Amino acid sequence: MFNWEKDIDINEVKEIRTRTTVYFGCGAINKIEEIAKSYSSRGIDKVIVMSGRNAYKATGAWDVVEKALKNNNIGYINYDKVTPNPTTDAIDEAAKIAREFGAKAVITIGGGSPTDAGKSVAILLKYPNETGSSLYEFRFTPATAVPIVAINLTHGTGSETNRFAVATILEKNYKPAIAYDCIYPEFAIDDPDLMLGLSPKQTRYVSIDAINHVVEAATSVVASPYTVTLAREVISLVAKYLPKAIENPQDKTARYFLCYAAMIGGVCFDNGLLHYTHALEHPLSAMKPDFSHGLGLAILLPAVIRNIYPAKAETLAYILEPIVKGLTPSDTEKASNGVYEWLKSVDVPNKLKDEGFTEDDVKKLTELAFTTPSLDGLLGIAPTKATREAVEAIYRESL
Repeated sequence: MFNWEKDIDINEVKEIRTRTTVYFGCGAINKIEEIAKSYSSRGIDKVIVMSGRNAYKATGAWDVVEKALKNNNIGYINYDKVTPNPTTDAIDEAAKIAREFGAKAVITIGGGSPTDAGKSVAILLKYPNETGSSLYEFRFTPATAVPIVAINLTHGTGSETNRFAVATILEKNYKPAIAYDCIYPEFAIDDPDLMLGLSPKQTRYVSIDAINHVVEAATSVVASPYTVTLAREVISLVAKYLPKAIENPQDKTARYFLCYAAMIGGVCFDNGLLHYTHALEHPLSAMKPDFSHGLGLAILLPAVIRNIYPAKAETLAYILEPIVKGLTPSDTEKASNGVYEWLKSVDVPNKLKDEGFTEDDVKKLTELAFTTPSLDGLLGIAPTKATREAVEAIYRESL
């Protein structure tokens, strides 16, 4: 068994080029000084910083970012009210503040929620007559946005390396996704040192998010050898290092490779896109905005595997091997049950009923899966025909 990870110095900051330039490794947060200097030289003298209320400070990221901005004479305003499952109302509020301040770029500090909200604000700064709702209901198609720097604080979303963003339109229970080339972050910072304080639940849920990204990207109708290769590597790394991070949250090596897995997972689904688990999870957290996205994905995954395994058996047998050994093309039940056993092994045995969902919710959830803007696009690239009956069956099996 090869163990190439031992050859990696986790304290050496690497530069990884995707559409985004990613500064990756322990201590990478200090690269914000170079980024700020570059922005200042380009005439970017004001920015809005998008964050949640606590993590951006508790991790120490803010101290480094604020110092870099001051050193380079860049004015800043901080919008620190981004919640999990960010809303279009919050995006509108932040965009208004940014516009009045004169922000010329966006810096995000946090997990997927601040990153997605920040990407949305970056668009609205270029389209002052538009709103979060018009953006997420696809009433216009943005072609440009102000520059974005994404400082990532979790190892799951991959949003720092791709063109996707998600927001909830509360009054409609919609949670659509957008994808535009103009919102690739120009720079991203993936520093495992900033992730040591993730709670045990966050550690599990964000890593399971990464698993779902690649299972979907490797099995969609637009999957490629690249997405399959990345998927196998992501699942291998999460299988190996998630238990280590659970056992010892301060294990920097575990955080490093989980962060790497999440980052390449983001690149993976940027290429192969997403289908069932994300299309069906979005209605869950749209109906219950405090519901964890990663937990919803975990709950849905075994039923999704049961649905898609016959259509993508060879691919799934290959990529799932690190967590379900010895799969053959006829092992649909073994694959589904094996994934659930793995989820239980990392202490995520939950079902939808444990989170307050009931049989009475299935029709509403199914309706949202087919009527929420953008989700039909995800369902349309699933490897099996995404009928209402199929979607209902996945929800019911997940109860």
